[in-house]
Amino acid sequence: MKQEDYKNEKKDEAVRYALDKMEASADEYKRPKKSSENAEEKQSGNVLVRAASAIFPVKTDSKGEVARKLLLIVAVIVLVTALIILVSQLSDIDSSIKSYIGDIRDYEYLFSVFEKEKPEIVFHLAAQPIVRDSYKIPKYTYETNVMGTVNLCECIRNTGCVRSFLNVTTDKVYENRDTDIAFTEDMPLDGFDPYSNSKSCSELVTGSYKKSFLNGMGIAVSTARAGNVIGGGDFANDRLIPDCVRAAIKNEDIIIRNPYSIRPFQHVLEPLSVYLTIAEKQYIDRDLQGCYNVGPDECDCRTTGDLATMFCSCWGEDLKWKNICEENAPHEATFLRLNTDKIKSVFGWKPVWNVENAVEKTVEWTKVCRSGGSIPEIMEKQIEDFFETEG
Repeated sequence: MKQEDYKNEKKDEAVRYALDKMEASADEYKRPKKSSENAEEKQSGNVLVRAASAIFPVKTDSKGEVARKLLLIVAVIVLVTALIILVSQLSDIDSSIKSYIGDIRDYEYLFSVFEKEKPEIVFHLAAQPIVRDSYKIPKYTYETNVMGTVNLCECIRNTGCVRSFLNVTTDKVYENRDTDIAFTEDMPLDGFDPYSNSKSCSELVTGSYKKSFLNGMGIAVSTARAGNVIGGGDFANDRLIPDCVRAAIKNEDIIIRNPYSIRPFQHVLEPLSVYLTIAEKQYIDRDLQGCYNVGPDECDCRTTGDLATMFCSCWGEDLKWKNICEENAPHEATFLRLNTDKIKSVFGWKPVWNVENAVEKTVEWTKVCRSGGSIPEIMEKQIEDFFETEG
């Protein structure tokens, strides 16, 4: 089924809203969009990717460590947000993989994929992921982020093939009183806005299924609470770096709403690499399952104004940002920082790129995309650079 056919078939207003925003954002990059087909007959290795509104594949013939680690596993399903389908289209990997298009709220369809593929490892990254959108479409946000997790846990419980499950939530799951304390994994979960709160609920759902069912089935279950990720291919609205890119393309000043808000910024390859580690290690040793914060070192917890300044410097062309506070803006936390001592101790993990490197890599990817360069080549190059730096 093509993405457009799926969009027309689903009359849900929230789904149309999310897809329309995704497509409008892609148009601003002035790159050709391609329809995403249901390529059930196409296969490369044994890696599947499942999205909130669309399923798309992960390249499995990469020279990077990502592919080598994934191919250690008999079968993998990764569930991701629909916005990321644009990256699979831009990277031209659709012809070499196996993919499905569906909706995580549709249990019957999701279960049919599990029955057919019988995955041993499951990564759950599906979400309605935008804080501001959650104020506009709260019901859809909860349906996707909470009941989507319930549906996924039911598939894991009822198929009996899964041995390792990782639910990726967010650093915003914690009760945030805007203090300067870095959150540890044992602090209360109580997100403020519908997005953050729905992710807190997703954590609780996962914990309940783990204790009630999955532990007894020998399934290792972990959750990862990642800080703010940046990197090439993020087309979302109301996110700092994509907003910077859109302003730069239009030769406009970047508008920053909350320049003094502190966030744990990190390149997307940082959490992705450790997600693979968690899923692989707990597959071998269930004692390693748990809840883990994933974020940068304290020195890279920077203000949004700092990040905008870095972006302007990397982009060049006399790009500038300005502070324009929005009246009656929805609540967003001012201070957010994660304590990552646990994941460093358990897995020996540490960040590879600092925030300056992360911004540089993001600008590099974006300028290749804008100039009509090879997206597969820049993705492969950055992955290889990352793992070479990691050593």
